[in-house]
Amino acid sequence: MNIQTNERYKQIKPAYLFSEIGSRVRTYEQNNPEAKIIRMGIGDVTLPLPEVVTASMIKACEEMGHKETFRGYPPEYGYGFLRESISTHYADNNVSVDPDSVFVSDGAKSDLGNIVDILGQNRILIPDPVYPVYVDSNIMSGNNITFTNGTKENGFLPLPDAVSPEDQRASVIYLCSPNNPTGAVYDRNGLTLWVEYALKTGSLIIFDSAYEAFIADDDLPHSIYEIPGAKECAIEICSFSKFAGFTGVRCGWTVIPDNLKSGTYDLQALWKRRQATKFNGVSYPVQRAAQAALSDEGIKACLSNINYYRENARIITDLLDEKNIFYTGGKNSPYVWMECPGKTGSWDFFDLLLHKINVVGTPGEGFGMNGEGYFRLTAFGSRENTIEAAARLKDFL
Repeated sequence: MNIQTNERYKQIKPAYLFSEIGSRVRTYEQNNPEAKIIRMGIGDVTLPLPEVVTASMIKACEEMGHKETFRGYPPEYGYGFLRESISTHYADNNVSVDPDSVFVSDGAKSDLGNIVDILGQNRILIPDPVYPVYVDSNIMSGNNITFTNGTKENGFLPLPDAVSPEDQRASVIYLCSPNNPTGAVYDRNGLTLWVEYALKTGSLIIFDSAYEAFIADDDLPHSIYEIPGAKECAIEICSFSKFAGFTGVRCGWTVIPDNLKSGTYDLQALWKRRQATKFNGVSYPVQRAAQAALSDEGIKACLSNINYYRENARIITDLLDEKNIFYTGGKNSPYVWMECPGKTGSWDFFDLLLHKINVVGTPGEGFGMNGEGYFRLTAFGSRENTIEAAARLKDFL
């Protein structure tokens, strides 16, 4: 063939971070088939879906088998019943979100990668370390990226004062709280500073709240829309993956307020047009399952699972406290971001844990320059594996 391809793909790493981790682990397993490897790297849930969720999905599947209740293409923006349930979920947290501003999708990762479709060539402001999809999707679109440094000194929560005064201009700003990978959570003051900065500079905030259900501290905001003025400068993207265990089911949502405009362009209208062209909606059984997850019974069951993972995180952080190792996360997040002991490099630490104690985590370097020397562990494993991994780490650290 002699067709043109997207040259920007040459600017991203040839292997996705977790693909590289998987490759190294597979090689080790082939050479050491007797090893009992405990995986604490990829942030995938392990507990089954709550019964109220699966019962609703089964009922919806049964409806699809009868002429009277069969449904074809779903609405590209989501069924009204789910958009209403998501709106009510916000209201329960004292946040007003119009159901018509909610757009159901097959997960937060898709929307985070696709949101660049409605934006032009902008300066992109991204904290480092960072979830790779923010960076890669913008490189693929040819955008210029500026990083703000998340460091030990600022608790991996960079603020607008990190942006030089001469470079304070309109940008697309990515924020994730609770953060992936660091587990750090912005308080109300921190988010207020970012919203005020966005309003002052004419910037747009893309706020990833996929882990908001893990926030246990009542003083910490669950949504960017808890901050005055955010509806004039922010898009929020959230997910059922971690809240309800939908990593294998796929459902999420994006909120674009109806008064969110850039010049004469209505961002909600642009997203509607994009979705209508490139997306055929989320299946009816999945949306009924998501609705069930937001019911009173569903939320109770989902929070029970979340508390299980919180306890796993406590087991990890108690060990790090005992060993006097610096970390962020673990308290209001399923991720624990630890400093590698002895100034060990993050990939070196990955290999040490894999080869010496058969524990797999995620090297911080894979999340950006400021991740070097740090390591991410997740609390999404089983209780038994978490306890065993902590015991192995205790002897090793």
